[in-house]
Amino acid sequence: MGNPAGGAAVSFDTPLHIAVLMGGWANEREVSLSSGAGVADALESKGHRVTRIDMGRDVALRLAKAKPDVVFNALHGVPGEDGSVQGMLDLMGLAYTHSGLATSVIAIDKQLTKQALVPHGIPMPGGRIVTCEELFERDPLPRPYVLKPVNEGSSVGVAIVTEGSNVGNPISRDATGPWQEFPELLAEPFIKGRELTAAVIDGPDGPRALGVTELVIENGFYDYEHKYTAGRTQHIFPAQLPPEITALCEHYAVRAHQVLGCHGTSRTDFRWDDEAGEAGLFVLETNTQPGMTPLSLVPEQAAHCGIPYADLVEMLVAEALRVHALKQAGGSHGAADPA
Repeated sequence: MGNPAGGAAVSFDTPLHIAVLMGGWANEREVSLSSGAGVADALESKGHRVTRIDMGRDVALRLAKAKPDVVFNALHGVPGEDGSVQGMLDLMGLAYTHSGLATSVIAIDKQLTKQALVPHGIPMPGGRIVTCEELFERDPLPRPYVLKPVNEGSSVGVAIVTEGSNVGNPISRDATGPWQEFPELLAEPFIKGRELTAAVIDGPDGPRALGVTELVIENGFYDYEHKYTAGRTQHIFPAQLPPEITALCEHYAVRAHQVLGCHGTSRTDFRWDDEAGEAGLFVLETNTQPGMTPLSLVPEQAAHCGIPYADLVEMLVAEALRVHALKQAGGSHGAADPA
């Protein structure tokens, strides 16, 4: 497979000063630190000057003092992925990687994502928001079903409730699970089948899918531990799928990227019930800040497509500068596509 993102590596007339935002205080802090370290090292290997910023409450002051040409947002979770940091950077007039404020607000909220994508023909599981008090009285859906926080990433706080779950029926207040951490959860039907994911990156000709990876899990499901523990999940790329399923995954991933108004890169996750054919394929979510760690899927897919890690990082920087220039000329960064 060739380089679907547009061919040759990005080149800059002069080295840039790039601030890499990482860390913060979200549940995904350690993952963000790993992403940020990799990004910073890659940028320095390309000759750029890098200021590493482990984000604290003084982040605006530190950025104002650093005066970078562009900010590489390597944060995961709240507040780096939910529009908060994007709004701050917009107010400061700084160029930054990945998606903008409006896109980030919508994409991190799983219910808002459904409302944005489903009307555009992108299939997602049904379900509804439930309070934990409701869960302690009755099941919101027939078992098996999935419970997940509305606005967390990396499968933080996801639970699958089955007939054999050791959580009681109805769920006990004392049982360990996300209902002890979050006042509301999204309840969705459990989609049996295979875990798939497709990365999208922006290139000169617009967003392109890099391909489809199948995630073969040792046991359980693709949760936080499986995502970031070496050896717990096998990545098969390209996924061994019927051609029409591969094409449909790539189509839905690109369309989600466009409808949500993503920039730079995104990654869309799927469940596919292979007994149901095309009707068994469902989008679970679109991640606007995919990981850039050694185990992360976007750099892995990019490498298979002939895009080395450092080149991928520079491509995201170049896209950030392009979008910022459009904003300065009167465009927008990350407003959802109304089409």
